[in-house]
Amino acid sequence: MRYLFWFIKFFLFVIMFGFAMHNAEPVTLKFFLGYFWQAPLALLLLVFFVIGAVFGLLAAFSKIIRLRREIVGLKKELRARQTVTDFPPDLLVEQPRDAL
Repeated sequence: MRYLFWFIKFFLFVIMFGFAMHNAEPVTLKFFLGYFWQAPLALLLLVFFVIGAVFGLLAAFSKIIRLRREIVGLKKELRARQTVTDFPPDLLVEQPRDAL
C-alpha cells in the first residue's frame, strides 16, 4: 500500500512538472497605475493557489476558535454539574440547545 501511494505521488509530480514545463513562457500580469509583473504561467498559478489556500484557512480559523471556546465552556459546565450531583454522567444528557 505504501508503494502505491509513492507511485501516485510520483505520477502526480510528473504530470504537474510537465504542465509547468509546457507553460514556461513569461506571462505579463498587469496591475493598476502601470505596474506589471512578468513571470512564468506555472509560477503565477502556484502563487495564486497558495494565496487562495491561505485566505481559506484564515476564513475557517475564526470558526474553529469559536467552536473550541464553546467546547471548553461546555466541558466546564459538565464538570460543574458532575460535582454538584452524584448522578452518573449518563443522566446529565440534555437535548441540544438548538433543537426545536
